[in-house]
Amino acid sequence: MSITVLIADDHAVVRDGLRAMMEVDGDIKVIGDASDGREAVDKVAQLCPDVAIVDIAMPELNGIDATRKILQVCPSIRVIILSMYSSTEHIVRALRAGALGYVLKESAGIEVVNAIRAVHEGHRYLSEKILDTVIDDYLRRRDTVGLDSPLARLSLREREILQLVVEGKSSVEAAKIIGLSPKTVETHRSRLMKKLEVGDVVGLIKFGVQHGLIPIEKLDFDSGNTTT
Repeated sequence: MSITVLIADDHAVVRDGLRAMMEVDGDIKVIGDASDGREAVDKVAQLCPDVAIVDIAMPELNGIDATRKILQVCPSIRVIILSMYSSTEHIVRALRAGALGYVLKESAGIEVVNAIRAVHEGHRYLSEKILDTVIDDYLRRRDTVGLDSPLARLSLREREILQLVVEGKSSVEAAKIIGLSPKTVETHRSRLMKKLEVGDVVGLIKFGVQHGLIPIEKLDFDSGNTTT
């Protein structure tokens, strides 16, 4: 019986390439895809595939927070994070969110297929190009690493709003996406700014880039929304 997979990545060419690679041997079947984190959660809720391949940096909801929500709507699913980051912080955050696999984009190729088969059997899979010292560091300190990250101070809702702010969404736009009132969004934004000791939206954007919520190349510098 085929392993069913959902692919979540904001680049269509990546989704198409992964689909073609996965389905070569016939034991893996892609049954859905998504272009952002929120769509990924919705698709998983509908399809509940065996495995989800989730890009770490996606619009509206990043891959790590999407993983938490994905596991809530489909507890049996195995999640593999696809990432450009090899730092201990990113790896630990992904594993703490519930991901069983972590594959670097630069070495995706056949590793994705191997990772799918491994996590489907209940094993953890980490990209071969992740240094052994990074893995060993995580295993030694997995109960404490990441807890001192500034992101650990924020609730999931605050992280959702932080990402939307970093992406240039206004309070009204963020409220519509999340399903809250603009006033509630502004309240959450004020609280997270206090927690992070950041004085303005520019500071939030800088923080978001530094902590991998959004790559700098995806910032919309022409958007006036970053100041609303």
